[in-house]
Formats: sequence, structure tokens, C-alpha cells
Amino acid sequence: MRSGEAFQAFRDVEKIVFDKTGTITLGRPVVTRVETFSEEDTGEILLIAASVERLSEHPVAKAVVREAGERSFYDVSDFREVPGVGVEAILNGERIMVTNPRFSGNLQTGATHAKEMLNGMESAGMTVSAVLRDKRLIGLIGISDRPRDDARKTIEALRRRGLAPVMLTGDNERTARTVASQVGIEEVLSEVMPDEKAERIRRMQSSGLRVAMVGDGINDAPALMQADIGIAIGAGTDIAIESADIILIRKELTGILSAYDLSVNTHRKIKQNLFWAFLFNGVGIPLATTGILHPIMAMSAMVLSTLAIMINSFGLRIKRIKKRADERP
Repeated sequence: MRSGEAFQAFRDVEKIVFDKTGTITLGRPVVTRVETFSEEDTGEILLIAASVERLSEHPVAKAVVREAGERSFYDVSDFREVPGVGVEAILNGERIMVTNPRFSGNLQTGATHAKEMLNGMESAGMTVSAVLRDKRLIGLIGISDRPRDDARKTIEALRRRGLAPVMLTGDNERTARTVASQVGIEEVLSEVMPDEKAERIRRMQSSGLRVAMVGDGINDAPALMQADIGIAIGAGTDIAIESADIILIRKELTGILSAYDLSVNTHRKIKQNLFWAFLFNGVGIPLATTGILHPIMAMSAMVLSTLAIMINSFGLRIKRIKKRADERP
């Protein structure tokens, strides 16, 4: 944790918002399906898309390039990338767009069954990129990213602690709902543009909620800063890490539980220690000043109160050690 304020504030969080890609999922997307709606075969569609996407740093773009392998990419020019929308470039005098299908505008131009195929891919949990040539659909590429092994366990544990989990993603509604159902998240905010994420967090806060945000990418940085508590995955981008209040060093979402429990338990121990300190001093000082309690006994009582507070505080350490032992296979 970067600050004492974050340490204290985490226990008051009521809603915890998760980004999807790289946070709920492993962040290792792979191409699982390619469909063509032109004279080119699926391999050629993939190569055309990869030739444009290789100039992008987006995880989905990198997945397409990896799938294309060691092929010789086509030369492209006039490359342009729009966050949350896609990329485009000129290839052999034609404008190639690899884009979010909802921004392509004419999915049914390339094939009458393209929309049904898109719906089926999204319902299977795929993130789908539409490949267009001069605004005409020539292919669809489906990319899948498996949820983290500890995602469902973490979500369930957070819910037991009274926190409401939410998924916030730029992905389409069907894909987002499919992934959310796999990890046990019921509230989903999908098709949110990168520059809108912070505003969604602000809306939750305006209703009186204390909100934590968990993310790992450049697009998550404004939302991490807007949230009452920003939590970054340690393997995420530098800007996300710099924007966060809490950094998970290990690539495990269960670290969120450890941080939350530590915040809650520490606050509880502080109140207990204050109680014992006031009790000892509230009783001991009047007895010592009136002579009822011998000075040596008063000094012994003071030492005893300090010792009791130290032992009570050390209980936090013992509790954490025991918890780690219980979690070992």
C-alpha cells in the first residue's frame, strides 16, 4: 500500500470494480476462430489483419500477430489507432480496418449470416474483431482469454465480506456477460470506452458509495485515480501501477483479500488497544495519585498495559501466518 490513507480507507469500500482483460482474465488472449466473407481464405484474412495490427500495442492486436506467426507481413501506410475502436491502415491502396464490430457499421455487407456468426462467437465469450476492406466486411477474428484460476474464489470471498463486485469493460455485452458468469459477477458494465471508465466510477461515488477499482492497463489509469482505492496488478503497465494506491506484487487476485482483511483487522486492533490503554490509565492514574496504589504497583500496571497492547497487536501477525499455512496445498 502506498499510503496510510489508503490503508485506512480500504475497509470502508462497498463496491469493487474489476477491469476484464488482464485483471479478471489472464491477459494472454489467443485467436480461437477466424471466419472469412471474401475470396481470401482464413489464413489470408489473419495475415491482412496482422499486417495492420502489428503496429499496435493492444493485447488483442498482439494475439492476432502471434497467431499469424513468422509469415511475411504486408507493408502498410497511414496507420491510425483509435482507443476502444480499433486500427486502420492503407494496404495496396485499400483501407483496411480491424475494429470493434459495433463500430464497423455494415456487418451484413460481406455475408447475410455475419451477424448471426458474430452473436454466436460473442456468446461463446470471444472478443471479436471485424476486418474490413474499404468499409466492406471481409472477416471476423475471435479472440479468447481464460479467466484467472483464483478469480471466482476471490469474487465469492469479497461478496462474503460485504463488497459488491462489478465488471467494467469495453467489450461487448455478450462476451462480458459470459466471462462474468464464469467468475460469479452479476453486475456488468460493458461497451464502456476507455475515456468513460473514470466517469462510471464517479457516478457510483455520487450515489454515496465507496468504490475500489482493480485494473492493469493504460486505459484503466484514470479510473484507478478516480476510485477511492485504486488497485493495480503488479504485472500491469507502468502508468496503471503509478496511478494505484495498492499494488499486487504477485499476479494473484487473492492479494486483494489479504489487503482488505489487513485493513479491517488493523482498525479493529487499534480500537482494542485504545480501549485497553484508556482502561489501564483511567483506573491506574486516579489510584496512584490518591495514594491507594503503591508507585511500584502503578509502574508495574503501566508495563503490563504496554505488554498487553503489544501482544494484542502481535496477534495480527500470528493470524496471517496461520492463514497462509491453511492456504497451502
